[in-house]
Amino acid sequence: MMPAMRSLTAEEYVEAFKSFLEHSTEHQCMDEFNKEQMPNIVAGLCHCRSHKAQRASVLLGDFLAGVDLKMIRILQAVHPGVFIDNEIVEPNPQHVAAYKELVNQAPDLQNVSFIWHQLTSLEYEQQVKEKGTHKKFDFIHMIQMLYRVEDIPNTIKFFHSCLDHHGKLLIIILSDSSGWASLWKKHRDCLPATDSGHYITSSGITEVLRRLGVEHRVYEFPSGWDITECFIEGDAVGGRMMDFLTGTKNFLGTAPPALRRRLQEALSQPECSSTRDGRVIFSNNLSMIVAES
Repeated sequence: MMPAMRSLTAEEYVEAFKSFLEHSTEHQCMDEFNKEQMPNIVAGLCHCRSHKAQRASVLLGDFLAGVDLKMIRILQAVHPGVFIDNEIVEPNPQHVAAYKELVNQAPDLQNVSFIWHQLTSLEYEQQVKEKGTHKKFDFIHMIQMLYRVEDIPNTIKFFHSCLDHHGKLLIIILSDSSGWASLWKKHRDCLPATDSGHYITSSGITEVLRRLGVEHRVYEFPSGWDITECFIEGDAVGGRMMDFLTGTKNFLGTAPPALRRRLQEALSQPECSSTRDGRVIFSNNLSMIVAES
């Protein structure tokens, strides 16, 4: 008897996500954005420009600690001497511990303070409202986190309200040109009910910002994910990647054969993937959305 399908636990998701990162150019894509656009984006932050206020407040809502620290270093380079008050909202204790370890190993962060909130974004919002401590931030980012948020419009509205004058909110989300967008729109029947995330891409975010009347700009960056092993029977790496793609533990071992075949066929479609040197590359294109206060 085939075991029942179930959603990934938080710990299992971390392992599946690692496999995704190892075979995708997601972080390289973010590095390109940091290099090409971030210096200009943080150059205009109000408090950093002021000769009277030599502090910048940053709120980070994800667990990509390496990306976070790169952005902080860019802020330091653009505004030398400014002290950075950095707060992190992250519910997973493993991610918090990993972030703290990176900080401990970084000798160049003397002018940066760190406060960790081991909370979901909703719990953080509720805490802020209950305590009446609505702190303002110069820069807030939400990187690849809105897929697991229950009320996306209200979450964006709340964090945008946390921006100080001339502050900026950065949202990194999958692009409408990505294979994910095509998979979610055209082949949703191939995805199991155990996939509990929200199928949202950049157009869904910009629509929310338009309704809120928030000025914003979108930067598009190409990214790929090598999913070749997903088509190799019994391949352990392919299995972990399919777990990440479907949000399901041991998808290849628990999904009905017909569902597995339909999903693999969908992943092979040209609107989702391309073939390069015999490898299947899934489009993981990203949109970097910068919203003004």
